[in-house]
Amino acid sequence: MTSNYIFILISLSVSFIFSLIATPFIVKICQDKNLYDQPGNRKVHKLAIPRLGGTLFMPSMSVGVVASIIVIYGNVHQDFEVYISTFLLAIGSLLIYLIGILDDLNGMKAVHKFCIQFVTAAFFPLCNLTINNLHGVFGVYEIPLYISYPLTVFVILLIVNAMNLIDGIDGLSSGLGMLILIAFTYLFHKLGFELFPLICAGLTGAVLAFFIYNMFGEIGKNKIFMGDSGSLFLGYVIAYLAIKYQMSNEEAGFAYREESLLVSWTLIFIPSIDVIRVAIMRKLHGKAMFDADMTHIHHRIMQTGLDMHQTLGVIIALFFAFCLINYGLYGLGINSTWIMLVDIAFYSLFIWIIEMIGKQR
Repeated sequence: MTSNYIFILISLSVSFIFSLIATPFIVKICQDKNLYDQPGNRKVHKLAIPRLGGTLFMPSMSVGVVASIIVIYGNVHQDFEVYISTFLLAIGSLLIYLIGILDDLNGMKAVHKFCIQFVTAAFFPLCNLTINNLHGVFGVYEIPLYISYPLTVFVILLIVNAMNLIDGIDGLSSGLGMLILIAFTYLFHKLGFELFPLICAGLTGAVLAFFIYNMFGEIGKNKIFMGDSGSLFLGYVIAYLAIKYQMSNEEAGFAYREESLLVSWTLIFIPSIDVIRVAIMRKLHGKAMFDADMTHIHHRIMQTGLDMHQTLGVIIALFFAFCLINYGLYGLGINSTWIMLVDIAFYSLFIWIIEMIGKQR
């Protein structure tokens, strides 16, 4: 057990060090090639900032995972199982990563980007990686394939775009991403899997290095933004982990666990519910659902008078609040349906309060 933690730590540390050393070179490339995220009406930042920090997520994670696997083979001499769904993650994440880079460099039409996202999301059910059981939510357990497949694709697209769209202030997408990845590292390790904790830890190390430069870097020197290459890749990996964790598939080693869907729901709730709320409100106000505006949760909180770092602190505190509420309610024997409804009600109340405070200002 102790050795498994060591391998996880190796993956995290190697990835972190690789990204920490490589990020200044990415900043220099952005400066030389004039690859900046320019300020605008919707942007919080007032100066141009390099935007390719997320390009290191995939290579840094890969280096960390490979380093840990080499140590495992060299010192443990045990079989290391790699499932077909792992190859699926590699292919899909590579495509997502590449379209993110292309979008950061040259821009892409939204329809083209969505089509590729849809294809990579469709890989999941084709590999029998689906939301196939609602675990009693609204009294529903196993669901048929004609519902399971489109529901899985929808959820993947939702999570990927949620992590992308919530990347509006320093440290938000990366901060939430790290917390989610740390949770999944522990959860998959607890289930007895080896590779998934290494992937989670490797990506955590890469995101942590980026977080340091993004939050504490000096503008004009080493401060950098994630860009679509990072946020889309991060969202895709988190979507994979969330779908993987909640699934019920004895053959793949995932026995039915009553709480598994609720756990995945809890971890991805804030970015996902925010995208849904914003899309619904735009529709109700006669706007296109994907029009850009300043109605996301971080915009609303900043409209109360808080700065970026304070806003980040509020949202992180909200993330922990939902985790504690759901853990406590589940421990009291409350049905998952009621817990999810409580989450939605609590989130709605929070948004209403901050909007009222913002209007008073």
